[in-house]
Amino acid sequence: MRLTFLGTGTSTGVPEIGCTCPVCTSKDPRDKRFRSSVLVEAEGVKILIDCGPDFRCQALRYHISALDAVLLTHEHYDHVGGLDDLRPFSRSGLNIYTEANVADAIRTRLPYVFRKDRYPGVPDLHIHEITLEPFYVAGVEVIPIRLMHACLPIMGFRIGGMAYLTDVKKIPEEEFAKLADLDLLVIDALRREPHLSHICVDEALDYVARINPRRTYFTHMSHRIGLHESAGIGLPSSVKFSFDGEVVDC
Repeated sequence: MRLTFLGTGTSTGVPEIGCTCPVCTSKDPRDKRFRSSVLVEAEGVKILIDCGPDFRCQALRYHISALDAVLLTHEHYDHVGGLDDLRPFSRSGLNIYTEANVADAIRTRLPYVFRKDRYPGVPDLHIHEITLEPFYVAGVEVIPIRLMHACLPIMGFRIGGMAYLTDVKKIPEEEFAKLADLDLLVIDALRREPHLSHICVDEALDYVARINPRRTYFTHMSHRIGLHESAGIGLPSSVKFSFDGEVVDC
């Protein structure tokens, strides 16, 4: 399995518009962060997790030419704002997997995509409403994981030995069994200070200690995480901050 980080930033991206802090003005390309998204390639199947407003740029930069499915964690714009840009990937239809409330939100925001008589050129998206039960994408098993994003129930996903948990504030106790024996954990770490709806670095490290994966990559970072070059100093050797374009084999 291969994981490509298409975006590792928070909802505002990095740099933030108008900000002149050392991170936002950094020349290090690792400090330039699109909104969070990953491409998972497993058994010849290409699965996109989240499709935010930077997806067009991500697809062009990382030479994405085909997708087999899209998994959506929740309805917030920084995770679904690029769905219209799936047009080139959906000429023969593209399967979208998400919870019923997210599916309803997407149908409301993109009515022209789902009406009976669609005009030519709109994306042909086929929404599959999922629950917390495992399902398969072209033979690849996907295990949904319930997460809490403040008071909003959202989903993470486990595929093989990899789990992707973005926008986390709390992992319910009953979900930890799904996270046993992980090779790779990707988990939210918004900033150093506590936040209402995201875990901070110390909270993320507490979850890493509880889950005990072999490797961990933090994602969904704001500019307040600090410069990438020095942000990881002091972290355990198996934990690091991801950056856009990073490729990890699992």
